[in-house]
Amino acid sequence: MTSLQTPPAVDVRVTTRGPVSLAAPDYARAKVRALLDRAHEPVLAARVKLSQESHRAVARPSLAQVMVDLDGRPVRAHVAAATMQEAVDLLQDRLRVQLSKARQRHHAPRGERTDRRGDGHRPERVVRPAGERRIVRHKTYSLSRQHAWAAVLDLEALDYDFHLFTDAASGFDSVVYRDERTGAHRIASAGVLADPVPGLTVSTAAVPELTVADAAGRLDLTGLPFVFFTDAASGRGNVLYRRYDGHYGLITPAQE
Repeated sequence: MTSLQTPPAVDVRVTTRGPVSLAAPDYARAKVRALLDRAHEPVLAARVKLSQESHRAVARPSLAQVMVDLDGRPVRAHVAAATMQEAVDLLQDRLRVQLSKARQRHHAPRGERTDRRGDGHRPERVVRPAGERRIVRHKTYSLSRQHAWAAVLDLEALDYDFHLFTDAASGFDSVVYRDERTGAHRIASAGVLADPVPGLTVSTAAVPELTVADAAGRLDLTGLPFVFFTDAASGRGNVLYRRYDGHYGLITPAQE
């Protein structure tokens, strides 16, 4: 008689930043593991980051983020709360939604609005004077070459505000994001898209050619969460975005 073996518990790695309590990592590990142990697909890795902000103007200074490798696909959730225990509880709820999206992503009709429950608990951005803002994170990597709706699915699975990619149909660097007014998905491209994308609104605003300094100026002037532009030197699509700490982040494609 062959006995069924219980699969080993998921290894959830937890890191902290700031004055996080000693009990918080174990609490976060237990909450996330309880959810992942019931996942319908193999969980290859799970990382949790707990951050306690010291900025007095932040109403919800406890931040919790999780990144899960779900059988080779990334799933991410990010929340903020008044206390770290509340943040971890919200993180478990948000991750449950994200895992559900990951299961349904191949079956959802294109153009259907995905669930954004938990958005009210996303981290708030620190308001920092323009003269103090710096680019504190610069990520360079090869952009995924994918079709627009595959990029939207990645946007949702990663719980991002935008997703930079190379459109497989046209070959142009593009970005998908959510319209803050309507909640609908939109796409902006550095060139003319080969064909209309059903269910996806195409931005009619021209993508500007800018230096990074000019992009920062435009970000300050417009108050938008990010600026998509083509780099004046490389001609490739870049994104300069507002970080939650009030500084900037920059994403640039690797030169291939």
